[in-house]
Amino acid sequence: MLLDPSKLTSRDKQVLTGLYLAKFDKEGLAKLGFETFTEGMNVVGYALGGRPASIKNYRDEFDPMFPTNPRQGWHKRKRREYCMRIFEEYRGLDLEIFASLIKSFVGYDQAAAFQLEKEEGESAYAKRLMTGAAAENYFEAVKHTVPEFEGFSSENTTRLGCGFDFRLSRQDTEQDFFAVEVKGLAQRFGGVSLTEKEYDVASCLAENYFLFVVRNFAEEPNHIIYRNPLHCGLSFARKERPIIQISWQTNILKNSSQ
Repeated sequence: MLLDPSKLTSRDKQVLTGLYLAKFDKEGLAKLGFETFTEGMNVVGYALGGRPASIKNYRDEFDPMFPTNPRQGWHKRKRREYCMRIFEEYRGLDLEIFASLIKSFVGYDQAAAFQLEKEEGESAYAKRLMTGAAAENYFEAVKHTVPEFEGFSSENTTRLGCGFDFRLSRQDTEQDFFAVEVKGLAQRFGGVSLTEKEYDVASCLAENYFLFVVRNFAEEPNHIIYRNPLHCGLSFARKERPIIQISWQTNILKNSSQ
């Protein structure tokens, strides 16, 4: 009987990702939208609140149990008990179900994502979702080292729909709060989009709004910060995308009965 996904710990999720990559190798990697293991481990490691090296270590631990992949892994080392517990419960999952489980760890909802999946492709959408989660966790891991944010406490506002991901404030000052919107890029350079809400809030908050871009997940993540991003040299172009929503309607007649 499989463990309830809602009860899986962060470590369980990292172990499961290692098992998934060992079992399905490059096919499994591509299903998540990645071309290289380096990028995949960087993104998934941060997205799950861990370290990229941990994902690699768990994959290496399971590699000897799947001779179809080209790696030997830790073939001379005894498998850890908690890893074997995960292995025994989840090793039978097929690619589709296992990939959906891994994607669910970062909030992937197949029903809610249907329209975006059609436009981007399933793997591309999953990768974007995971990269966004990875960038947010990266920010939380390094924010105390950023001079602009020294002494600030932070609140994650991602789920509140307020136009930014983190609210930074200090109790020892009357200064207004800082709003930080976090974006992730696979490469060193690339396109970054703001939603209409994010753009409007950035315009309103001006110098108190920061765009924090985590880039180069494909090799080694690092970051760049833009204060007042609408007036710091970046050029934003307005883009509109129509979305078609399909629904099915019926009529319940007055005299109908079950």
